[in-house]
Amino acid sequence: MSLAGTFASLMCHFFLSAVFSIVGNLLVLIMAFKRSSKMKPPELLSVNLAVTDLGAAITMYPIAVASAWSHHWLGGRATCVYYAWAGFLFGVASIMNLVILAIVRFIVSLNMHSPKEKISWRNVKLMCVLIWLYALLWAVLPLMGWGRYGPEPFGLSCSLAWGDMREDGFSFVISMFVFNLLLPTIIIIGCYFGISIKLYATYRKAGLSYNRMPNIIKLHRRLLIIAILMSVSFIGCWTPYGLVSLWSIFRGSKSIPPEISLLPCMFAKSSTVYNPLIYYFFSRSFKSEVNKLCFSWRLPKLCHMSNSINDTTIYVLGNDGKSREVRPTLPESTETIMATTIG
Repeated sequence: MSLAGTFASLMCHFFLSAVFSIVGNLLVLIMAFKRSSKMKPPELLSVNLAVTDLGAAITMYPIAVASAWSHHWLGGRATCVYYAWAGFLFGVASIMNLVILAIVRFIVSLNMHSPKEKISWRNVKLMCVLIWLYALLWAVLPLMGWGRYGPEPFGLSCSLAWGDMREDGFSFVISMFVFNLLLPTIIIIGCYFGISIKLYATYRKAGLSYNRMPNIIKLHRRLLIIAILMSVSFIGCWTPYGLVSLWSIFRGSKSIPPEISLLPCMFAKSSTVYNPLIYYFFSRSFKSEVNKLCFSWRLPKLCHMSNSINDTTIYVLGNDGKSREVRPTLPESTETIMATTIG
C-alpha cells in the first residue's frame, strides 16, 4: 500500500472509531443517568468504564484524524506528550476497571440468592477513585523519567516510545507489561472462571433445564457473558500492542516494519468502541432503552412529516384570475380537487 493509501486508511479508521466510540459511550452514560435511581453499586463500575472510553475517544481521536488528513502530526512536542499521556492514563484506567469489575462480579456470585447488597456504594466509589489514582500514577511515571513518551509509526499519533526505551526504560516496560496486562489478565480469567464454576454447580445442583432455571441464575449468566466479552475485547486489543513493545526492547524497534508495528496501535485504540456494541447486542434492557431513545428523537420529525402530508390545502386559479385557498375534507378531498381543477 502507498503512503497516501496508508494515511487514508488511518484517517478512516480513526474517524469511524471516534464516531462509534463517542456516540456509543454517550448512550451508555445517558442510559445510566436515566436509571440512576435504580442503579446498583456494581453498575457504577460500568459507568466508570464508559467514562474512560469516552475520555480516550475525545482526547485522542480528533487530533489523530486531523493529522492523518494532513499527513503529518499537527501538534508539537508538548501536544505529543499530552496525547500519549492521555492514552496511557485511560488505557490503564480501563484495564484496572475491568479487573475490579471481575472481582466484584465474583464476590456477588458467591451468594447470588441473598437479597442484601454485597458491595456498598461507599466501597464502589472508593474503588473508582483508586482506579484513577493508580492510572494517574503510571501515566505520570514517564514524565518523571521512568519511561518515555514519543511518536508512533508514521508520526500521526503518540504513545510510549518503545524503541527509545531499550536500555534506560527496560525495567519500566517489563513492569508495565506485568502489572497492567499480564497480572490483570490472570485475575480476570480466574474470577470469571470461578463464576462459571459457581453457576454451573448451582445449575447442576438444581437439576433443572434452562427454561426452568431461576431468573437470578439467568441474570448472572447473562452478566457473565457480557463481562467476559468486554474483557476479551479489551485484552485482545491490547495484547498485540504489549507483545510488540516487548519485542521492541528485546530485538529493537527497527526489526519491525512500520506497517506491522502500526497494526497493534490501531487495535489498541479501537478498544473504546466495543463495550457499547456488546451492551446493545447482549443486554436486552440497554437495547430496549436505546431503541426508545432513538424513537423519541425520530418521533417529532415523523409527526411533522405526517402533519405536512395530512395538510390537504391547495391553491387554485379561479375564472376571475385570482388564486383562492381550498381545504377539502379528507373523505371528499380527491373529488373536490378534481372538480375544482376541471371547473
